[in-house]
Amino acid sequence: MVLLLVVLLIWSGHGVRFQLGMLGDIGNSVRFVREHWFPIDTSDAAFAIKQMVITLQIALFSTLVALLIALPVSFMAARNTSPLRSVYHGFRFMFNFLRSVPELVLALIFIPTLGLGPMPAVLALIIHNIGVFGKMISEMIEAMNKGPQEAVASVGGTRSLIALYGIVPQMLPLVLSQYFYRLEVAIRTCLILGIVGAGGLGQLLYNDFKQFFYEKVAFEVLLIMVLVTSVDYLGAWIRKRVNA
Repeated sequence: MVLLLVVLLIWSGHGVRFQLGMLGDIGNSVRFVREHWFPIDTSDAAFAIKQMVITLQIALFSTLVALLIALPVSFMAARNTSPLRSVYHGFRFMFNFLRSVPELVLALIFIPTLGLGPMPAVLALIIHNIGVFGKMISEMIEAMNKGPQEAVASVGGTRSLIALYGIVPQMLPLVLSQYFYRLEVAIRTCLILGIVGAGGLGQLLYNDFKQFFYEKVAFEVLLIMVLVTSVDYLGAWIRKRVNA
């Protein structure tokens, strides 16, 4: 196994033409940031914070909708709860297909019909995250302890009752953990989607980069760090409350 990892590391490093000597050039990037990003420009702080809130709203709405759709459907893509093998393979294929298309590509597909703004990003994130949540939750369902499921079945519980009382309570903390991770990913994805006019902090960041307003970029990067860190701590607090 170790030998395989070494071979893969060498092979992939050769493919990207990695050279240790190139790491010395990072110092130039550090000097550029130090000379051009400071002092931080907060003159448009109110507008930047508003765009940060929009970014959070895009990520929060899209991931919540995706989770609410994927959660019940995931039972059709789990071996131990799917009613038929054909249903299992059909839903697994659907989840694989949805998450294989990058959000940026989906947003570019929706922009010609929906125009610029948050909606293309929202739909792109919903579609992609349905696939991601579907895969993760279906695998959680397959890995759940069979004891509670057998207990519900022994008292005459139907398939839906077994899922509701024997599986869902076990996997709820894991689902919450994965949800907050995907929310963080969605926030960062929103920044990338801003390049194609999806709005929010990503578009503001891209516009300021193009205009060489690096002092403003520094403040926007600071807001991104605050947003992601806040989501992380909120997720940890909620998980602690659920597990208590």
